[in-house]
Amino acid sequence: MAAPALQQPSYFLANLKADWTNKPLHQRCHELSKIIDDYPAKELHAIFPWLVESVFGSLDGILSGWNLRFLQARSAEYNIAMGFLDPSGPMMKLVYKLQAEEYKYEFPVSYLPGPIKSSIQAGVLPDCPLFHNKIQFPMSGLLLLNPFEYYMFNFASSLITPKIYPPGQHGSCSDSAYFVLVDTYLKYFLPTEGNVPPSPFSDNRGNVASPAPRSPSVPYVGYGGHSTSLLKRHITHQPSVNADPAAQEIWRSETLLQVFVEMWLHHYSLEMYQKLQSPQVKEPFTPSEEHVLVVRLLIKHLHAFSSSLKQESISSSPSAHSHSSPLEELKRVVVQRFVQQKLYVFLQHCFGHWPLDASFRAVLETWLSYIQPWRYTGEKNSTQADGQNRNVPDKWASFVQENLLMYTKLFQGFLNRAMRTDLVNAKNALMVFRVAKVFVQPNLSEMIQKAEQLFLEPEHAILQRQNRVFLTPSHGGSFLSSRQPVGTDSVFKVKSHVYSLEGQDCQYNLMFGPDLRKNVLKLIQIIAQARQTAKRISDHSTEMAANNSFLSWFGIGSSDHNNSFTGGEMDDMGEGVKKTHEFLDKALDYLCQIFRLNTGQLSQLMVNVASVDDEGASKQLPDCIASENGLILTDLGRLQIINGLRRFEIEYQGDPELQPIRSYESAFLVRLMFQISSFINARFGDHMEALCSRPDLLGSIGRHYLCSSSKVAEQRRKSPVARQLRERPQRARLSLRVLASYRTLLILLLLYMLFALLSFGVLSSTGLVLIVSFLYELLLNFFHEKLKTQ
Repeated sequence: MAAPALQQPSYFLANLKADWTNKPLHQRCHELSKIIDDYPAKELHAIFPWLVESVFGSLDGILSGWNLRFLQARSAEYNIAMGFLDPSGPMMKLVYKLQAEEYKYEFPVSYLPGPIKSSIQAGVLPDCPLFHNKIQFPMSGLLLLNPFEYYMFNFASSLITPKIYPPGQHGSCSDSAYFVLVDTYLKYFLPTEGNVPPSPFSDNRGNVASPAPRSPSVPYVGYGGHSTSLLKRHITHQPSVNADPAAQEIWRSETLLQVFVEMWLHHYSLEMYQKLQSPQVKEPFTPSEEHVLVVRLLIKHLHAFSSSLKQESISSSPSAHSHSSPLEELKRVVVQRFVQQKLYVFLQHCFGHWPLDASFRAVLETWLSYIQPWRYTGEKNSTQADGQNRNVPDKWASFVQENLLMYTKLFQGFLNRAMRTDLVNAKNALMVFRVAKVFVQPNLSEMIQKAEQLFLEPEHAILQRQNRVFLTPSHGGSFLSSRQPVGTDSVFKVKSHVYSLEGQDCQYNLMFGPDLRKNVLKLIQIIAQARQTAKRISDHSTEMAANNSFLSWFGIGSSDHNNSFTGGEMDDMGEGVKKTHEFLDKALDYLCQIFRLNTGQLSQLMVNVASVDDEGASKQLPDCIASENGLILTDLGRLQIINGLRRFEIEYQGDPELQPIRSYESAFLVRLMFQISSFINARFGDHMEALCSRPDLLGSIGRHYLCSSSKVAEQRRKSPVARQLRERPQRARLSLRVLASYRTLLILLLLYMLFALLSFGVLSSTGLVLIVSFLYELLLNFFHEKLKTQ
């Protein structure tokens, strides 16, 4: 993939390829390290694209490379790969060696995220300066990248490229070599302490030139208009730049950051989001859970990186900012200018399109990490001695104001999801609890309300201050543009933030306004209903656990064959329901604190829920309409099923003789007993019908043994199929399937052994077994009839 002007790969590359598949990884890495040390850049530049592809896989996903996303710490190859790809390792040494010679490598535009690719293919320069001096006009479909950029583009792309991996490769994302490498690169190139270590080949040729100004003939549309990077202008215009090693090395930090943000977050355009704000709008890219977790890692580190800004730099006057180091300058703007816009659109898309299951936790935690930068300041005491949350420091009010939509609009998106989620599930209840716990932090809701009040301030109040225009993307604003004027006040910041992301004509819905408050009350009602449902499940599981005692194993407990829960599953269910209760109780309390709900409102909601629940407990069915074809679910009934508030009883409604073979039955004996009983029923069916129709004692016994399979225990509203089954005429018949049960066989064996110890023969033992069975069935039938009448 080298540039056309360069010579084709030599015999040297052919030999490397031939040895690549035949040698173990540790030998390959050792030999490559020697080659990188011994050979000149002229020879190494030809093998560089092949080596990058061999490590990270091909851009089309056909070649998986070293499978870094599935390489776990317990693997023998893990340390070898990490050492080779370390920021101070052989691979990066090769990058710097080629960087010093100013080689260029081609990266296809077709493998860039959708909005960037569409912009370039349309002849429009993307908003990110990273691409400004890499694109060839007229379009060739390729970017020309220096070795460091080429390496980072391929590294970042390997996360989002679907690859074909061998079966059985799985593990924790946070333990994978790729995840750890991302963390290592972030800590190395965006350090929270000190400066970026200089490259071993640092010289003037190693610096990335400032992006060339846009030619007037090149169309320049897009939602972020600027020509060069703030940091690169800073480096270029400082006369003493060569004396500052940090200034010479800052380009790597900025390049890594821009590559990660563009490749991982810029998959959805801001214009499309503003025009089509609908969950039904489908876009081709769908992030994976692993992708989102890596984005969270990026967010957490950028907060820590930004929070490490020196106090004198924070408190210094704007005129002194020009004398701060480039790294400090990057810390000042990194979150707001580089990440905010693209992360907001990325999260909005995830909130609207992610499945309604527990995997949404990755998206949720990424959002919560972004809106809590105070967690990553390095301060150890994050909670008070009593375990309660500390007040959010007042110094973060400006962050809340400049990120207002991250708090309010995404909270509304989560609220819509929560009302459509099964909150009886402990994992879903945990997500509601997590959000409520974050927003209940003292001082946070006041900061959000203050920011909303600033946004609602009339326009004329701003015009009276200064004659200036909001820095929206359409007016030249961007994450790399110059800082706002000194006189910019909080009102301007909030309005600029909202209008830049939602458009000048957006209709902002207040988080503490009446509309959202209604939705919060609905969620509280759903939480209360879920708590009642969880309580019923808990009571039922406790009852079932009591019935599944040792004696019930011998048949004295429940005879419900439709109950498929084992004892262990019952314990897990009980534990899950206990957690659900805990999470929902705390979430309910936190929501009441956040939105200042008085006890009267909450009590009324609880009374309404209790009354509805009592009514539903008698039916235990979702809301539905009876028709001639059976029951038809209403919209309310669908909502009740989704949230686990009501359910249909799912049980086997067919012929008991034909139900699936159970784990406690012998498959051979089930089939054998079915054949025998079918023969007896066909041969003596009329006689059994006559016996069951008799009104005396023999008729009663016959009905117990021969008609039990056709009885309907209770008349309940069931599906149309069940109703049709009830309407079919049922004939008396004999069922021998009970003899195929391992439990029955074991009981018979124990009885025969007992009678043998008492010196009974086989025939007499069989007679006694029949008598005992007869008496047992009569006794069991008596108790069942007794229970029905209670």
